[in-house]
Amino acid sequence: MKSFWKPGSQSASLRALLLVPLLSALPVFAQSAPQTVPAPPAENPILQRPWEFGAVIQSGFGTGNRSDFRFFSAGAHGGKVLTHPALPGILRGQFEYAGEIFPLWQSYTPAPHLEPIYPGSSVLEPFGGGTFTGISITPIILRWDFAAHGRLVPWAQGAGGLVWTNHKYPPDYLVPKGTPGGTSVWNFTPQFGVGFNYFVKPKRSISFAANAVHISSASLGDRNPGVNASVQFELGYNWWK
Repeated sequence: MKSFWKPGSQSASLRALLLVPLLSALPVFAQSAPQTVPAPPAENPILQRPWEFGAVIQSGFGTGNRSDFRFFSAGAHGGKVLTHPALPGILRGQFEYAGEIFPLWQSYTPAPHLEPIYPGSSVLEPFGGGTFTGISITPIILRWDFAAHGRLVPWAQGAGGLVWTNHKYPPDYLVPKGTPGGTSVWNFTPQFGVGFNYFVKPKRSISFAANAVHISSASLGDRNPGVNASVQFELGYNWWK
């Protein structure tokens, strides 16, 4: 009688029987093996329309005929993101309303001295007023926070404020100090700026801004020489709630 087993068929069958438990164990090994899953990107906290609070310092200089003026101020910033993301493309972002107050505001002008009324003239007039100290408040800051690029959130803003100084500013070279007329202790500060927040933690950011600031009394005094343009840089640290 012929055998049903061909030569070598027994060893092949044994190998097949050994492979069965190995193949059945593969799903178990696959489940127990550690898997590398990419971490989800950190959510931009501005998307949650939070409140923003921070401490800020600001410093800068005048331009044109006020190029020898210097500025320094220190205070606080507060704001609230009011809208969901809107607009397409590179303009996409969110609207934020904010304000700032600077209990310390200073402008450093040349010390009082005499200068020719024009180059080469023998006629001299008083020039300079030294250091002016005051308080500045910017209750209207309209800021557009653009879409985040990683940890960086750029923005652009327009703003308007007011500054009070301990004596009339800018120094009025034609009206002696203490006499009526001349400039004013109250000046308005319309301004425009660009900047960014860089998030060092999920709800902590460092901010930087460059602002073009105009200082004018709007003719509250008899004369309104003002500071037509100044460039002021701001550095802050912010908490988001």
